[in-house]
Amino acid sequence: MKYLIVGLGNIGKEYEHTRHNIGFDTLDAFAKVSNVVFEENRYGSVAKVSLKGRSLFLLKPSTFVNLSGNAVRYWLQKEKIPLENLLIVVDDLALPLGALRLKPKGSDAGHNGLKNIQEVLGTNAYCRLRMGIGNDFPKGAQVNFVLGRFSSEEQSVLEPRIALAVEIIRSFCLAGIQNTMNTYNNK
Repeated sequence: MKYLIVGLGNIGKEYEHTRHNIGFDTLDAFAKVSNVVFEENRYGSVAKVSLKGRSLFLLKPSTFVNLSGNAVRYWLQKEKIPLENLLIVVDDLALPLGALRLKPKGSDAGHNGLKNIQEVLGTNAYCRLRMGIGNDFPKGAQVNFVLGRFSSEEQSVLEPRIALAVEIIRSFCLAGIQNTMNTYNNK
């Protein structure tokens, strides 16, 4: 069984560890505990993890967040991964900082990365792990907020939540979406 786990983010030093790159940071944490390294590949950096007979392809697209769909489609097709084994890890302004929500499908909720994936795949029926980044910004300052870095106080809140997100990803691949939602969505 194969899985594609995609962390959304933007490439480049100026975007490292920004709110919009929490998907990248989560996959980096997953790779670290799995003792694997990302390698540059077509449409992004990829690491392969073996987990109890399953092959997980961790993808950090190089297409920038708003154009992630082509990278997702390419790796789904290349590795012949079924849509139900796709998980997108994404930042979410509508959730409080550190909140985690796993969903089997849904709207893009105004997130341009999810919107592009939905357009390219022709469906919104793919799993996503939404990671709350909060929304403490003045009107009109959303772009600066999502492209800004977490404060040290926010980072201390996030570190254990990123570790929990790694657990959720493992559970998604081993126990399935329903069991994982039942176990983790209220933690």
